[in-house]
Amino acid sequence: MGPVASFHLISERSGRQPFVLAHLATDRRRLGAVDGLLFARTLGTGRGSNTGPSIDACRSALVVFWRDTEAAAAFLAAHPLPSRWRQAAEHWSAVLRPIDVRGSWDGFEPRTHAATPAGDDAAGAPIAVLTRATVRLGSTRAFVRLSRRVAASSGRAHGLRALVGVGERPIGRLGTFSVWDDLATAQRFASDDHQHRSAATAARHDGWFSEELFATFAPVSTEGTWAGVDPLRQSM
Repeated sequence: MGPVASFHLISERSGRQPFVLAHLATDRRRLGAVDGLLFARTLGTGRGSNTGPSIDACRSALVVFWRDTEAAAAFLAAHPLPSRWRQAAEHWSAVLRPIDVRGSWDGFEPRTHAATPAGDDAAGAPIAVLTRATVRLGSTRAFVRLSRRVAASSGRAHGLRALVGVGERPIGRLGTFSVWDDLATAQRFASDDHQHRSAATAARHDGWFSEELFATFAPVSTEGTWAGVDPLRQSM
């Protein structure tokens, strides 16, 4: 199958905010020697499905790109981090194979690792979308203003199953992870939604981002729940 990615969302009980913040600082270092890991980032999250400016100090996320599914499976089966997540109030993990990946993240370009696209067998099935960008300092105000409108519009999108805003230090390094009924539904929102289209046009025209990544994925396996459900199940 070739390289894959995984996304992990961990929600802790109220009162454990200091532990969440501490793990954001230390977990990335703990991943350094994991066999088969190509790239990883620990992330804070916004509140609920809000992709505008907000912080949920009880919730964190992790994005990892792997050499293959075997490396991802071995990590989930034996590494101390997934064992800790399973003790949290809620956790959700998804191993994902690429449909399309464009751009880079801190210089890492997933496309250069010869990922095998998911192909036609992903058609009509639930998919995940990962976006991230580094916002230029001079574009922050304009980005925040339009991101609030996009957040409100996204929350009403047909076929959207789950959505979380993510970010990392320093400020201006932001992204989203979302789950949709199928690829066609996600593509239709991106092309038809006025707020999303306006923001994308402004970002390109005004050069808001110094780096960006856009990726779509089909599920390989999932574990746990996100807000009480597994959003990548075939039917919900």
